[in-house]
Formats: sequence, C-alpha cells, structure tokens
Amino acid sequence: MKTLLSSRPIWSLLLAVVLLPAAARAQYGGRGGLRTTTIRDPAELGFLEQMNNAIKPAFKDDVFTFARLIYQSSGYGRGGRGWQDDTPDSDLNLRWRLFQVTSLKVGAGVGYKYINITPSELAEYPFAYMTATDNLALSTEECTALRNYMLNGGFVMADDFWGDLSWMHVRAEFKLIFPDLNPVELPLNHPVYHAVFNFKYAPQIPSAGYGYRGTSWDAADYAGDHDAHYYGIFDKRNRMMAILCRNNHSGDGWEHEGENRDYFDRFSMAQAYPMFINILFYSMTH
Repeated sequence: MKTLLSSRPIWSLLLAVVLLPAAARAQYGGRGGLRTTTIRDPAELGFLEQMNNAIKPAFKDDVFTFARLIYQSSGYGRGGRGWQDDTPDSDLNLRWRLFQVTSLKVGAGVGYKYINITPSELAEYPFAYMTATDNLALSTEECTALRNYMLNGGFVMADDFWGDLSWMHVRAEFKLIFPDLNPVELPLNHPVYHAVFNFKYAPQIPSAGYGYRGTSWDAADYAGDHDAHYYGIFDKRNRMMAILCRNNHSGDGWEHEGENRDYFDRFSMAQAYPMFINILFYSMTH
C-alpha cells in the first residue's frame, strides 16, 4: 500500500465482511482455543499455511499488517518499558486471532511490522499502534510526521497508560502533534463500542499480573482515576484520527492469553480482542 487514501476503499471492502460477534466468539474454541504457550512458530502448527492459503495471489498486497510504532522513551513512565513492550508475543497472537475470528486477510510471514515514525514508513500502513505510551517522547520531526499521517487518513491507537499523571503526559505528547485539538471522551453510544461487538461498558483490560489477582490495577502504583476511558482526536470533518485507551493494557490481553484460563475468558476473549476489532473496523470504515 503506497498511499493511505487509495488504500481505504480496499480496507472498507475487507472489513465490511467481518464476522458477526456471536460467530466470532464461537470460533475462539475452534482453530486454536486456549493455548499454554504463545505460537512462536505458526508454520509448525500449520497456521501460517492457513493464513497464506487464504490470500488470493491477485490480492497478495491487499492484506493487513499490524504496524507498531518505534519511539524514544522519555523515562517518565514505568522503568524499562518502551515501544517494544509485550513484543513479540502480543503481535503474534493478535495477527492469528484476527485471521481466526474475522474474514480479514493477514499479511504473509509474521503479519506484523515495527516501523519508525517517518513519512515514508507511515505511508505504508493506514493503522498504527503504540504501547507503553506513558513513556512516549516525540521529536519535532515525529510530531510533524504523525500530524500529516493522521490528517491524510492514517489512524493511531495509543495503549497502556495508567493513572492521572500518565494521562497528563500522554495528552501533552499528543498536544505536540495537534496543538489546536483536544481529546474528546467517547460516550458509550459512540459507534466504536458497537462496530462489530456490542459493548455496554467501556472495556478495561488490566495488565496480566493484576488481572490474575482479579483487580484492574493497584492504586498504590497508579494514583488517580481507576476507570477505563477512551478518547478520540478528531479532525475538522469530525473524523476520528486517533484513539487513546486510558487505564487499559490491550497488549497484555493479547500477549498473556494462554497463561491463565480466567484471564483469557474475562479479558482476552471478552474484551481485548473484540475491542481491537471494533477499533480497527471503525477506523478503516470512517
């Protein structure tokens, strides 16, 4: 995909046939189900062959590749965390579940890509993901690249930041991208909560360590608002260009799906994958 705008019609066609929620949920137990370990070598289990066979040769370039943004760490957030948090397990699991649960065609090979925040690399991917966003430190050049990317049709999902101080940091970084725009909290009647899966609440996916204990997060570590919030950044035509997932850790929902049955049932299957599918579907069809 060489240009963002020309890729959108194909994305709309591909994503318009995403399976209905009931059918999607049923397939979690079909090809794969709960695993005890992450699929590091899908070819060994025949998964890669299935994914490749699903791609018609004439449309081999019209596939989804999960693009993760590489960024410099500010040192503000939790120590040792950065753009690569949860990799590669989360990315591997996510691309398989997208293939398994939807009719989306996922790129051959690993199905994910780590990309720099540059105009040339961003232009190849209409959807970009960043995690551990409380450690985000954007340069002037990166802010310009992201601003142009989103204004020209690209979409950014910011994940995994907790508490009031982290929210202030993330909001300030996005203010460098769009000085004149403010994040707007998405109400529960917003289509992003109902695009494919129908949520009656704002999903909250805790980090695995907390989720295993049955809590969302520890107030002693992350002071302030405990609730899940989703914020959109909109252009002048009211098109959402970015979604900021506050008090959420979708990457852990993908990464650790095979380690704990309760975590898989409550968070990975019920929230992390469905909400990502909603966000992806909504962003590529609006």
